Amino acid sequence: MLIGLAALIAVTLQAIWLIVRHLNTMAHEGAHAMTGSALGHRIEGVELNPDATGSTERSGYKFPGHLTARFVGYLGPSLFGLGAAKLIEVGHSVAVLWLTLILLILLLFVLRKVFSYVPVIATGLVIYLVARYGSVGANTIAAYAIAWFLLLSGVRVVLEDNLGAVDAISLASMTYIWRGFWVLLWLAGSIAAVAVGGALLV
Repeated sequence: MLIGLAALIAVTLQAIWLIVRHLNTMAHEGAHAMTGSALGHRIEGVELNPDATGSTERSGYKFPGHLTARFVGYLGPSLFGLGAAKLIEVGHSVAVLWLTLILLILLLFVLRKVFSYVPVIATGLVIYLVARYGSVGANTIAAYAIAWFLLLSGVRVVLEDNLGAVDAISLASMTYIWRGFWVLLWLAGSIAAVAVGGALLV
């Protein structure tokens, strides 16, 4: 609960959020890339910007797959957080750190522009040092922190970007369905993830 409270503070306080939001962006764009790749799309590149925004360029897609890959971005952090919570619940806290590190390494292969490497390498280095040299207690705390942050940041970003979300605008353009519909789906999904993930973590 204390780790969850600390994660809530990090997500809520603007001064901290401006820095840690990069972690959410990596999960968001990583979800686009993973889903697109699983659907057979060619990942042209992922770009992470200094203002904690990002983009994922894909090609070779068809409409249903394009819609799915576009939709999953805002649920990505929540789903990763839910997965981490489940691993912790079954006693595999250390696996959360190593799986996160593996996903960050995979992300390195599709990055574009120099700055994109900065948050990924910095985050990966911290996780590696904790996983490799930290005590069992430190590993557990780090795993809980990752899970809580991803779950809570998923809700904040949906609320913050809201109707201005590029993905919502794109989905509305593709389907002719009001962009608010997609925002409501993301919000419902991210809140549900907090409820389920929180239950697993406490």
